[in-house]
Amino acid sequence: MTGGDQGRVVEFSIGGMTCAACSTRLEKVLNRQAGMQANVNLAAERARIRLSGAADEAAVMAAVAKAGFVAELVDGQTREREKAEKLRIYQREIRRFWIAVLLTLPLVGQMLFMLGEHGHQNELPRWLQLALATPVQFWIGWRFYDGAYKALRGGGANMDVLVALGTSMAWGLSAVVTVFALPQHVYFEGGAAVITLVLLGKLLEARAKARTSEAIESLIRLQPKTARVERDGQWVDMAVDGLMPGDVFLVRPGESVPVDGEVVDGESSLNEAMLTGESMPVAKRAGDKVFAATANGQGALRCMATGVGEHTLLAGIIRLVGEAQGSKAPVQRLADHISGIFVPVVCAIALLTFVGWWAVSGEFAEALINAVAVLVIACPCALGLATPTAIMVGTGQGARAGILVKNAGALERAEKLAVLALDKTGTLTCGQPQLTDSDPRRVTAGESLRLAAALEHNSEHPLARAIVAAYGDGAIAAVSGFQATAGMGVAGVVDGRSLRLGSPAWSGLQDDTVVRRWQQEGKTVLCLREGETALAVFAVADALRPTSRAAVARLRERGIRVVMLTGDNAATAAAIAAQAGIEEFRAGILPGDKAAVVTELKAGGQLVGMVGDGINDAPALAAADVSFAIGAGSDAAIEAADLTLIRSDLLGVGDAIDLSAATLGKIRQNLFFAFIYNVLGIPLAALGLLNPVIAGAAMAMSSVSVVSNSLMLKRWRPRGRISR
Repeated sequence: MTGGDQGRVVEFSIGGMTCAACSTRLEKVLNRQAGMQANVNLAAERARIRLSGAADEAAVMAAVAKAGFVAELVDGQTREREKAEKLRIYQREIRRFWIAVLLTLPLVGQMLFMLGEHGHQNELPRWLQLALATPVQFWIGWRFYDGAYKALRGGGANMDVLVALGTSMAWGLSAVVTVFALPQHVYFEGGAAVITLVLLGKLLEARAKARTSEAIESLIRLQPKTARVERDGQWVDMAVDGLMPGDVFLVRPGESVPVDGEVVDGESSLNEAMLTGESMPVAKRAGDKVFAATANGQGALRCMATGVGEHTLLAGIIRLVGEAQGSKAPVQRLADHISGIFVPVVCAIALLTFVGWWAVSGEFAEALINAVAVLVIACPCALGLATPTAIMVGTGQGARAGILVKNAGALERAEKLAVLALDKTGTLTCGQPQLTDSDPRRVTAGESLRLAAALEHNSEHPLARAIVAAYGDGAIAAVSGFQATAGMGVAGVVDGRSLRLGSPAWSGLQDDTVVRRWQQEGKTVLCLREGETALAVFAVADALRPTSRAAVARLRERGIRVVMLTGDNAATAAAIAAQAGIEEFRAGILPGDKAAVVTELKAGGQLVGMVGDGINDAPALAAADVSFAIGAGSDAAIEAADLTLIRSDLLGVGDAIDLSAATLGKIRQNLFFAFIYNVLGIPLAALGLLNPVIAGAAMAMSSVSVVSNSLMLKRWRPRGRISR
């Protein structure tokens, strides 16, 4: 559950949905309620609802119940309860299916013996057929009557209505013929076979849908249940749920880290593949961060907890993946719109089929069976599963590869990106600049660095950290009257001297020979000045990430126009852009102006993406059509971005776009499969060319084929690197 200025978001598990018409109708019902904004996912059987005003959880549950479904508020234990309940129901349905098979086989089997010259002599007694078909129709098939009643009571219609109506018509006609001994063929085998086949399809679909959520399940299983915690100088084992920030815990060789923390002492290496997709272990020592569920190597680590419970990186990943799997891609709107009107239209077509055949052939039974075939073949299950199952598998695979997708809409748009704006520092570069050169002019080298470190001591800017790191562990002088000018530099009084440290343009040294030479080498230049006197000039360089040039080349191969944004001067920007293989850049961009540049790029009518890592990138990330946050960046950037790359690697952008293309490809294939069954099946059934039994089998296989096709996405892997 999350909160915010626009209301709080709650999540419910929904029971009783059987097809796309169910989820569409429930979503409409909830969105008509005051203070509710709902998104219902059929595949995940979830409803995410933003509540505002007087609306609360009780009102949601009441509205869901009135619509004919069951809602349960999702909490930390919901997933386990759901698994147990689904297993119980699945086992019950398996038993009922085999009973249905035993009762239906004699009815279907007799048809094989009736194909010969004296076939009618091999027909089972009709009272026996009635006895076999009735339990299948009203006991095994009760779920369809129950679902149809609830749907109609809620003001809609769904797959259950089609199945219940079609099979009841076949059973009813056959029962009348049997009771009154009329000289007419009976169709008990048709209704029983349809119910058995639909039930088989539902069981196969349930198994396949369970596999679409394996990504989250595997993440949840990663976190250990217990931790070894220091208490009064003693090490004790306790449940992970009991840890608090500040607790000191021990990670022994071969164990998994229980919660997020910071290494206090010890040295080892951790396998962080479950977070980043990178198989190489990462060395850890005092001061380094560790994350829950990562696997320790050979050394022992003593760590202090910094994030526990819902505040670990793993919990955040699980939450983001769950939200993404429950969100809707824009392409799904078409399927939702069609499914909302589908069942009434199918019922109308079935009625016209019945009337037309009766009028033309004069055969009531033949007209009825053709109408039943129309009702059975037209189930909209596959249509409702086409998009959400692909999104669930795609976002799960992304999480395994270190790509966190916040919403399905962003995943759909990523494939269509035409322009990508890249922040330089921390995105293209490592984000850890180092002092490479200094040119003291009126003071000694040591004195110039001491004064510069005093000015930069309280700044979090990467350039400031480079100056302070170069100064070392010496005493930092006090500074008063400190001022920071965005994009320019800092100023203050140190030891009674009024100083400022910043860009050459701010200090009037932009034409200085040394300054220009360093800038042409791709270095960022800082000038220390007292009044009108230049005291020293410093050069700071931030190395390009090893993968940046390859990542840019890969993006350009896709036809994406890459634009680098930086606050550096044009000379430095040109040098970095050349190293990265970027032809277009914008230099001298102040932090607040990055969003304006993104807006300007969008004015061309093309989809524009933005990649950044810092707090000052957040407005630009929010302005972009699709935004990517480098995982090592700030929380503000990650919050504003649509996709987060846990690895601080620009290659992840190309991987995310590839994932988008793969997922959208599956969605298009699924929609084709879903539509083709109905486009071909309904006319064939209306023309009398499709037996209801065959229609039932085709309808069942349509849902299974769609879900199975989505599961093919599990084969997707990031290009050029190893992922689990």
